[in-house]
Amino acid sequence: MNRDIPIHSWLGSYYIGDEKRWAGGTLSLTRTTLRFTPEQGDGDLASVRLSRIVEIKMESSSFIFSTLTVLEEGNVKHWFGSLRPNRVVVYNVLEHFWRERLLSPPGHHAAEATPGKGRELIGLVAGAQRRLEDTGKVLTYQGEQFDNIMQGLDKIESDLGVADKLLSELESPAWWPFGKMPWRSQHDAKSEEAARAQSLTARGPGGRQGEITSIPAIVSRGGESDLRPGCLTVLAFALEVREGGGRLLHRFARDEVDDVRVHSPYELSVRQRFIGKPDVGFRLLSAKLPDVLPLLEMQYKTKVEYTADYTAFQTTPAASPCDPEAGSVWSAATGFIQRCQETDVPMEVPAGELAQLQVQVLQPSVTDSEAQELKRMLMQLKSLALEAETELERQDEALDAITSSTDHATTHIDKHSRRMRKLL
Repeated sequence: MNRDIPIHSWLGSYYIGDEKRWAGGTLSLTRTTLRFTPEQGDGDLASVRLSRIVEIKMESSSFIFSTLTVLEEGNVKHWFGSLRPNRVVVYNVLEHFWRERLLSPPGHHAAEATPGKGRELIGLVAGAQRRLEDTGKVLTYQGEQFDNIMQGLDKIESDLGVADKLLSELESPAWWPFGKMPWRSQHDAKSEEAARAQSLTARGPGGRQGEITSIPAIVSRGGESDLRPGCLTVLAFALEVREGGGRLLHRFARDEVDDVRVHSPYELSVRQRFIGKPDVGFRLLSAKLPDVLPLLEMQYKTKVEYTADYTAFQTTPAASPCDPEAGSVWSAATGFIQRCQETDVPMEVPAGELAQLQVQVLQPSVTDSEAQELKRMLMQLKSLALEAETELERQDEALDAITSSTDHATTHIDKHSRRMRKLL
């Protein structure tokens, strides 16, 4: 992923302390850096790594001028003013990405620049495990719904059996009943009680139905000037957008979502169209959005659209196969020697340096502890995959049973309807 493409940019000004003046330009936030680029001239007036930021505050200058300040390690303070649309919006976005620690904590720059290949593999497997766990939650909730449907169909089948007996009595009665049937009120009361119990059972923790995950986000409904802290909650059959205090702004039912546009790995917009009134749409910025995107892809499929801006984020320059900072993860798994087969190594090596070169070549890219951890995680992945397969097979059988029971109930209902018409 290209780290130089801005996640978000704002027009504003920057205070140059040496020259005692403000310079206009653009403040940009990338995955790794907060930088200010002047309107004229080359280079950046300020460039601060997110991992080096100590504090972000809204302050006023000596001229009572509203500004946003960023304190860097080493007690270096940067002043930004005249921010558009306003400094509160800029503060909300910067503070969110800084707090969520998109990068490693301060003091780990070396580890961030050159992560071990073993750690990269572990990170990939951990990501796959999270995705599989989210999928498992969806399958579990879906299985519970199938079980509830089966219980409802069993009850319908039982009621149809009772109806068949009653109709048989009415078709050849020894007497004709007048007034209200006594079993009717009892049947209605039992039905309401069963529906109430089923509704309470379907609700998950906290009264929410099928909650899968929730991430903090910067939420906007009215445009760039309306960005404020909130959260995005992904449910099995809905999306919820909430404010920072937990107040529900809007709930998108799964079939009500018309499109999900992904503008970058950290920004998307959700829209619900209406006829005769304005559409309902929200734009969300979140450092945790990459963890949720695969889940949204699985749930909304063709409704998810990736824009050209997202494609630019995904574009990365080709790296040397022996680059220790940008080598392929899959190449790392095959070992250092295979990755460097085409490296320009001198044909003649001094005898004193030959042993050192051999040690460097034979040094493993994945340590024993990392290999053990990878083995453990892969076993967990295998277990999760087998559980998901078992649940899918069970749900396939449940679907077949639901289809058969529905057809059977439909046939009986049609038959009973014809018998009732004859009685009338």
